[in-house]
Amino acid sequence: MSDETPRKRGPNRGPVMIEIDTPDAPDPRQAPHQDFADRPDQPNPADAAPIDMASAVLPRPRTMEMVTRLVGRKPSKLTAFFINSGVALFTFLLGIAALDYINRLLISYPVLGWIAVTLFALFTLAALGMAWREYRAWARFAKIDAMQRKAGTALTEDSMDKAREVTDQLLALYHRRPELEWNRKRLTDRRAETFDARTLLTMAETELLAPLDQEARREIEAASRTVAAATALIPLALADVAAALAANLRMIRRMAEIYGGRAGAVGGWRLARTVITHLIATGAVAAGDDLVQTVAGGGVLAKVSRRFGEGIVNGALTARVGIAAMEVCRPLPFLSQPRPKVGNLLTRGLKGLFGNDDKT
Repeated sequence: MSDETPRKRGPNRGPVMIEIDTPDAPDPRQAPHQDFADRPDQPNPADAAPIDMASAVLPRPRTMEMVTRLVGRKPSKLTAFFINSGVALFTFLLGIAALDYINRLLISYPVLGWIAVTLFALFTLAALGMAWREYRAWARFAKIDAMQRKAGTALTEDSMDKAREVTDQLLALYHRRPELEWNRKRLTDRRAETFDARTLLTMAETELLAPLDQEARREIEAASRTVAAATALIPLALADVAAALAANLRMIRRMAEIYGGRAGAVGGWRLARTVITHLIATGAVAAGDDLVQTVAGGGVLAKVSRRFGEGIVNGALTARVGIAAMEVCRPLPFLSQPRPKVGNLLTRGLKGLFGNDDKT
């Protein structure tokens, strides 16, 4: 047999692929949502929300919503004219009736008539005194507002003269506060060491306003605790609204007293309206960063108790109102001192609800 004779090849033992045409065979490499493209009646897994962002029913702060509407709602010009004219007419008619009664009493019983004249004179003096107190209270608010604007101008322009003027006004504002005597003396001795406006105003804030900020924080914590407890424990519909309204008004008045305003009856209501207006103007931006965790916590607690979750959210909104009151009543902006946060204030306030409030 020669070398050119071909060899017999053995059988092919390699893999054999047989192609079979199968229509509509799914491709496993396609995206999962493409499998449901031709079936719009079926739910698509791609449209499902992530597990960590599952929608939770958050409690509605109905109590604080009602308080905000009651305080922040401003009557129209026609309504204000109607109320003012009605009060003036009622006061005029009441005065005429009182004078006519005193005149007839003087004719019939002179001694009783003179007693009535004396009481009427005392009541008139008391009314004038209250009007003077309201005027002085609102004048103090105007003075603090002017100090805020001047401090902002001094910081913007880096004006040392305006910063010294603001510091002098701060020392004059708190010259009757015995608890700040050492702070005033320290600021007076050290103010000559500064050479720029921001450093001087920062020193004034540290020496004079830092102790007042701690007291203001305690008032906000107490108000938040009161509103949260009232919402969670009072079953009546309008009783919790009345308790929250009283707590918020008292907190706002205390903010004014702490920082030197001392609001009266009418001035306190006007100050509350100013605080609500400031909250509405800045709350959409400033409330988002520090209310997220609190509202989320309220949603978790709402699964256990709806009233308790609503109380947490109402307490958080009360703390936000308190921070706005601090910003309105504070003579200087927050420079070196940390700005209060809703979560910290509410946490400390709820600790005080169980007797663990730290006053240090």
